[in-house]
Amino acid sequence: MARDPETIQREIEKTREALADSLDVLSERANPKKFVDAGKKTIMDKLNEPKIRYALIAVGAIVGLAVLRKLFR
Repeated sequence: MARDPETIQREIEKTREALADSLDVLSERANPKKFVDAGKKTIMDKLNEPKIRYALIAVGAIVGLAVLRKLFR
């Protein structure tokens, strides 16, 4: 059963549009800036947890005291 050339052309155009839409979605998902922003958000969320924040403050204070002690000895 032979198909009409106009029907074939319409199918080609429809397929082309679908492919272009798929490529647009993929390029948006694979944007490196989105990965960086998502990583920053994850890190900031972790750092804003009280348990993590206070542990980092304590480590910073201990390191600071150790440096001062070393300087004044």
